[in-house]
Amino acid sequence: MRWDIGGSYRRWAAAGNAATVPAAAVYIPAVPTTPHDPGAPRLLAVRFSAIGDIVLTTPLLRAIRARHPQAHITVLTHRAYVPLLADNPRVNEVIGWDPATPFKALVADLKQRTFTHHLDLHGSLRSGRIRRALGGTWGRYSKHRLARTVLIKTKRNLYRDTRHVAERYFDTAKRLDVTPDGGPAELYLRREAYDQADAFLAAHRLGRERTLLAVAPGAAHATKRWPDRHWLALLGRLTARVDVVILGGAAEAEFAARLAEAGGERAASAAGHFDLQGTGALIKRARALAAGDTGVMHMATAVGTPVVALFGPTVEAFGFFPYHARASVLQRHDLTCRPCSKMGGPRCPLGHHRCMEEILPDDVADALGRLPA
Repeated sequence: MRWDIGGSYRRWAAAGNAATVPAAAVYIPAVPTTPHDPGAPRLLAVRFSAIGDIVLTTPLLRAIRARHPQAHITVLTHRAYVPLLADNPRVNEVIGWDPATPFKALVADLKQRTFTHHLDLHGSLRSGRIRRALGGTWGRYSKHRLARTVLIKTKRNLYRDTRHVAERYFDTAKRLDVTPDGGPAELYLRREAYDQADAFLAAHRLGRERTLLAVAPGAAHATKRWPDRHWLALLGRLTARVDVVILGGAAEAEFAARLAEAGGERAASAAGHFDLQGTGALIKRARALAAGDTGVMHMATAVGTPVVALFGPTVEAFGFFPYHARASVLQRHDLTCRPCSKMGGPRCPLGHHRCMEEILPDDVADALGRLPA
């Protein structure tokens, strides 16, 4: 069935083998209409997760649209991340896959479509299943697994490719003749998202008379998280002169509430209350964001909000520093134990977690104050 949502895009749920459960939902953004060209590329780009990785595909999508204005661009992702792309005018369709439905139903839907180009932007077992099922020529990019493993295990840097991941993605589109344009990632937000964010800030009287900052204390992996006591100390320092909105998902709600309590009437927690679009709008309203090496940090770069990024177990060579953004990265260059993992882990392998412990609240507060407007 097909229906309109908010006038900006449509959603189509295709019935699969599970009779009442759709295999995928297709969101059709408001791409400017151009005369049909039967020779224009029709491409499928696959990236199932996660927040930052998907946001970082947008420079490539923008370059493809600029080089091939009449191309039909379809992106396949996990349905939880559809809001990151659903209003992007570079994209024609965003297919949101529900993992609760049979994978073969998704494949059957894709086989009914015609694609001239296939881009695997994930390089995972799941995207590999899509490649094998659809066949054809696929563009892929290197994750440099050997160089990454050597750097983690021996601290020898064998990386020859020093590009950011956002630019490594371009390797998947060599047949499309596109190059990075030097611009940042993009996150397009609906008017409704701004309205929700503004209503929240108004209800908590934040950002009216004082500068608004945002903090995102969460991270998917424990070793990427700044210590709780440092966040509490930072809130105490910041709320003496600015207002603070605390961001995150449901998993961060309890600690975010503690932070808000520590900040008094000058802080409020939005953790668990907003979807990705609403979170993006709150970030956009903030003067700057402090966060770890997380998807929220990349969302800030995509809406143009300056960031202070705290890097501990991961390093620049992996390709995930803030991309073409007003940013300050805080890290301990002198620790010979970095990096210790490719994306963080449940605990510090050496038991001290110095890479995050020794980034102090004053360091973060000072970096926030030095960020360019």
